[in-house]
Amino acid sequence: MFWKIVGALLLAWVAFMVIGSVVGFLVKAVFWIALIGGAVFLGTAAYGAIKGGKTNKQIRS
Repeated sequence: MFWKIVGALLLAWVAFMVIGSVVGFLVKAVFWIALIGGAVFLGTAAYGAIKGGKTNKQIRS
């Protein structure tokens, strides 16, 4: 009975280690994707503001 408890605890510990490493990797990946996406968005917005600033675009009704 003692070895069953030790084995179950060891299995739970290994499972938590694997799940923790996968979740940690996913959090880091999502962070870097968001950071790169934000930089691309800001670059595109700046380019549009600089390039489109010469013409006066108005909505006519």
